[in-house]
Amino acid sequence: MKTLKDLKVGKTAKVVKLHGEGAVKRRIMDMGITRGVEVYVRKVAPLGDPIEICVRGYELSLRKHDAQMIEIE
Repeated sequence: MKTLKDLKVGKTAKVVKLHGEGAVKRRIMDMGITRGVEVYVRKVAPLGDPIEICVRGYELSLRKHDAQMIEIE
């Protein structure tokens, strides 16, 4: 299983599944990250956390812990 946390800077991937429960999963979906959407990793902070991605035409920063819940292909 490959997650968004594993995606390198400059790469694009498609979201396959969201893991997690309740409010955490709902928050990720509210940010526009849903199954089938393409995400592009723009940059990663110097210490690796957070990750900046482009999704649905806007930039979004995610913590590594949240990015690990997003399965990609």
